[in-house]
Amino acid sequence: MRDGTSEVDHFHPIDSRYASLPYGHITPGWPNYSPLAVQGLEYRQMSQPDLLGDQPSFGALGPDLEISSSRVSTDSSSYSSVFKGLNPPTSSAVAAVAAANASLVSHPTQINNPRDFTSAPSRTVYLGNIPPNLQPKELLDHIRCGVVEEVKVLHDKNCAFVSFLDKSSALLFHSDAILRRLIIDGRDIKVGWGKPKPLEPLVALATANEGATRNVFIGRLNTPHSKVHSLEECITESQLLEDMSMFGEVENIKIIENKGIAFVHFTSILSAIKAVSNIASMNHYYVDKKLFYGKDRCAFISKAQKHNAAQFLGIQPGNERAVSYSDRDFIANTLLQQSAAAAAIATAAGGANNLGNRTIYLGNLPKDVKIEEVCNVIRGGLLQNIKLLTDRNVCFVTFIDPTAAAQFYAMTSLHGLTLKSKRAKIGWGKHSGPLPNALALAVSHGASRNIYIGNINFAKHEKQGEPIITEDYLRAVFQEFGEVEQINFLWEKSCCFVNFTNIENAITALEKVKGIAAFDNVKINFGKDRCASVARHFR
Repeated sequence: MRDGTSEVDHFHPIDSRYASLPYGHITPGWPNYSPLAVQGLEYRQMSQPDLLGDQPSFGALGPDLEISSSRVSTDSSSYSSVFKGLNPPTSSAVAAVAAANASLVSHPTQINNPRDFTSAPSRTVYLGNIPPNLQPKELLDHIRCGVVEEVKVLHDKNCAFVSFLDKSSALLFHSDAILRRLIIDGRDIKVGWGKPKPLEPLVALATANEGATRNVFIGRLNTPHSKVHSLEECITESQLLEDMSMFGEVENIKIIENKGIAFVHFTSILSAIKAVSNIASMNHYYVDKKLFYGKDRCAFISKAQKHNAAQFLGIQPGNERAVSYSDRDFIANTLLQQSAAAAAIATAAGGANNLGNRTIYLGNLPKDVKIEEVCNVIRGGLLQNIKLLTDRNVCFVTFIDPTAAAQFYAMTSLHGLTLKSKRAKIGWGKHSGPLPNALALAVSHGASRNIYIGNINFAKHEKQGEPIITEDYLRAVFQEFGEVEQINFLWEKSCCFVNFTNIENAITALEKVKGIAAFDNVKINFGKDRCASVARHFR
């Protein structure tokens, strides 16, 4: 740093277990309610906490954690010698540099308020309490919020800094990491802000003129499945790593052999610019190769993000195409509004420690209510687990996503939840904790608590005299893996659905039943959880 201090000297961490939002800060994304309006409707009456008073105070670390920071020279004399492949700066590019750095002086004291979730004081997010052997790739696997400018993992300081290209991406990651509690290798990661710093002029120019990212695209490669040059040796991942590492640290390499292309992700955009600008002149192998920038893998919009945005906007599953999800700014803004609303609701109704809770309490249920009937009135998000305690006439519903839980809480508090003409009591259950990483990965690949069985030949079964796939048979088979909530047949579509009360039981069942002879000629996959449909109040 030019002022003689390091990034570590200026971080302001928030333990993800304690962070909170200011009361009453709600964006228009969820209509017709305020988090304060639902306070008196909750089952467990709680006094409103003083969030700033009962929080642990955090400040800057002392000088003993100062680190040195080296930067590539940015004076004009270094432009042509180091980055001779870049186009000369245009007036629009110069304006982009100015715009990227203008906000650094607009709110000089904002970084001292790390609990402000409505605006970002910096492009850099601080992560503390990281695993001792955490690699940049493992860290970046948890980020799906925007283009990353640079990631630094400081093992000796037990922390990391992730700098995004813009503040909105940083704010989205910051709020998401706190709301869902970022867990890496079993460690609860502390989340805060790094010191504001200007975007390197070379990076600002390259991103504005060339669309530069950390990802370097390499085309016309010789691979075992793509013989572009018959006399040239096939490229390997180890060779690419050796060639590219001279320009900076590489965090991920992906070779697509049948297309003869590769993507090399550096830990910084600056390193990628060096590689694209200079490797052809430094290594003859790359003279005739196509070299440009690919999309940052951290900027891809996941299926879960699309689903969450659709829920927030009141769009029914299956109709997501009505919204242009190619606009990252749009979806980032939508998710930010959703996170802010969810955090405000959770903390206003359940206190600061309720942030990120995914479990809802339903009380005063009818004595003879069935779990299937409870699921029929739950809407707004995928369920991880639902547990009905008939002896106490209560039910605990754990959603996959804390924002879905907050939305359901607000909706039912305002509009009520009636089962068999009896109004249920709504509250927050014991904190669910963060969603396990393995389960989050399974959900991102389409897992749900609903198993679809299709291509069933019911006519053939009837001719045999005794149908094979019946409700009794399915219940006997699938109950070995866990409690079955509902089995539903769609005869006209030759399919049926088996709904578990726990998504993990469904995942296990799907893996095991494929080896059963009765399912040899049918299609088995995850179906849609009906509880994830948009509630009628938001349509």
